[in-house]
Amino acid sequence: MRTLYPPIEAYDSGHLNVGDGQEIFWETSGNPDGKPVVFVHGGPGGGTNAQQRRFFDPDRYRIVLFDQRGCGQSRPHIADGADLAVNTTSHLIADMEALREHLGIDTWQVFGGSWGSTLGLAYAQAHPDRVTELVLRGIFLLRRTEIDWYYNGGAANIYPDLWEGYLAPIPADRRDDDLVAVYHEILTGDDRDAAQRAAVAWTTWERKTSYLLPHHESDEGDRFATAFATIENHYFVNHGFLDDGQLLQNIESIAHIPAVIVQGRYDVVCPMRSAWDLHRAWPSAQLHVVDDAGHASFEAGIVHHLVEATDHFAATRSS
Repeated sequence: MRTLYPPIEAYDSGHLNVGDGQEIFWETSGNPDGKPVVFVHGGPGGGTNAQQRRFFDPDRYRIVLFDQRGCGQSRPHIADGADLAVNTTSHLIADMEALREHLGIDTWQVFGGSWGSTLGLAYAQAHPDRVTELVLRGIFLLRRTEIDWYYNGGAANIYPDLWEGYLAPIPADRRDDDLVAVYHEILTGDDRDAAQRAAVAWTTWERKTSYLLPHHESDEGDRFATAFATIENHYFVNHGFLDDGQLLQNIESIAHIPAVIVQGRYDVVCPMRSAWDLHRAWPSAQLHVVDDAGHASFEAGIVHHLVEATDHFAATRSS
């Protein structure tokens, strides 16, 4: 069973001005002469952390992490009034290209889970000539059915107790409405105390339903919750700035790129249907279904297949 690589320190970092008054935080770790890989974090709005470097062999990879607009260490942070109007999928794709060029990287592996799989697919379809491989986990295609399943009551059938916490900020007479839209009104409204309570409830729902078994995961605090909930909801209320089903419809543009898909069988956040649909549309992509895992990237079976994939692609480069 493969495990995470030991912790390492970043050897370089900075902020890149990408226009629109935005500066994205980036860092590099591992081997400066190694195989380039970019880690695409989830959310959107989740940000990066040092643990995410550990999916890659630091002797063989040049590991690039970056925080998407408005979250993590990027500036301005959504809690400080970052403009959501300049935070769209096309903006993030352009930011990734600007970062690749800034770091002098010709091509790189794209590694992402959950929303990171969404953005990773969208980036690859926009720039297939810049992607050597894709490693994707917890597939999220941002179709309306996926949004409704998790945020409008489907997953409540599995977690009715936790669903009550998610519903708590919603007025009783609005609970039969589109809850993503109601949350949007609260998160972007003038009552900032109500917005903060809603951000915490939204974030707690996802945090507590991500593992197959109950798991203690530290609360990252109100600032993280503000970015995570507000940016995520902004994307979802706008359908991810994608046409419904667009990522599947455009799969032919990346069908030639080697890819590994890792999916928890009991993923409630991003159910396996999406991974299966992606694999059916892209049969050359290798699918690993982990029968004892949910959504989180750090569950043992998920880690095993992710590290197995990055090890394989590093060895392929070396041979």
